[in-house]
Amino acid sequence: MTGQPLALPCHHYAAGRCRSCRWLETPYADQLAAKQEHVEGVLLQWRDIDWLPPQPSAVGGFRNKAKLVVTGDADAPVLGIWNPVTGGVDLRDCPLHEEGIARSLPALADFVGRARLTPYDIAARRGELKHLLVTRSPDDELMVRLVLRTTEAVPRVRKHLDRLRADLPQLRVLSVNLQPEPKAIIEGPEEIVLTDRATLAMRLGDRTLHLRPQSFFQTNTAVATALYGRAREWAAQLGPRSLWDLYCGVGGFALHLAGTGRRTTGVEISAEAIASARQSATEAGVSADFVAGDATAYAAAQDPQDAPDLVVVNPPRRGIGPDLAGWLQRSRSPYVLYSSCNVDTLRRDLEAMPALRPVRAQVFDMFPHTAHTEVLALLVRDR
Repeated sequence: MTGQPLALPCHHYAAGRCRSCRWLETPYADQLAAKQEHVEGVLLQWRDIDWLPPQPSAVGGFRNKAKLVVTGDADAPVLGIWNPVTGGVDLRDCPLHEEGIARSLPALADFVGRARLTPYDIAARRGELKHLLVTRSPDDELMVRLVLRTTEAVPRVRKHLDRLRADLPQLRVLSVNLQPEPKAIIEGPEEIVLTDRATLAMRLGDRTLHLRPQSFFQTNTAVATALYGRAREWAAQLGPRSLWDLYCGVGGFALHLAGTGRRTTGVEISAEAIASARQSATEAGVSADFVAGDATAYAAAQDPQDAPDLVVVNPPRRGIGPDLAGWLQRSRSPYVLYSSCNVDTLRRDLEAMPALRPVRAQVFDMFPHTAHTEVLALLVRDR
């Protein structure tokens, strides 16, 4: 360590037990400046981009989701990370998590013991409980997911669920995810919901997004709210009559950008996420269609001359790829909003769409103390 104060006090980092926050020794203002400089450098060939100031985050207490490896034993579970040298490291007091998550972990640790959920032994490949995943909404409601190796412990989880509800009254959704493979994969494809409610309501300003257990959502609620707000602002200035939200997830962009008289369609490969988006749209009275399917295949099946006025793309780290970029290049869409979590693939995709020029952009700091950046860019058709 350099000896200067940490950007966020953390005794786990100071002791060398956890180094997940690799930039913690860098003052937060310098972190933000470095991210802005890096993104502008990667996109330097587009010199006319109007860069808005980066959207900062709180330096601590910003994560709405905890992904905790469970080690130790049922009577004394260790909830945190796995270090191959030292073993399990308990991070129940990780300063990144929202306070409501930290408050929930003692009751969840007691539940592990009460239900006799034996932590999985990585070396011996035995035991049941692999991970504990906790998501908190802005209204202090919780979704808890237990990642188990088999269904052996499910009856015990059911048996002790009422007691957990009494100890943790903010619990709304509890599910079991089955991950039988001895691999470094957090969760498996099968989910068993054990509560009457199957979704967690995430309120973001005037929109509420419903999350199912396997739905993706940004882990920084405040910055995600700012991201959707900026997209809505830019869309209002453009006034599109029709839009697509490709890789729409639970419908964040579509639900924020939909408006009266605006034909809105969201496309996402996850049927779970589409079910959530449809529920959110119905409850909010928003007119939007949601389609479960591959975003590239959906676009490829449409005539490029019938493309909407605005296409929003929010792909995973691999970007949209050459096929979708090629379709957008050929299309009539005058505007694209590209939300990127990987500026290198953003550059590659922009190079494949020379007719669409980035004119405005902003960095959103979803993950302080790391090199990770999110960028929202507005592309305008030149020809």
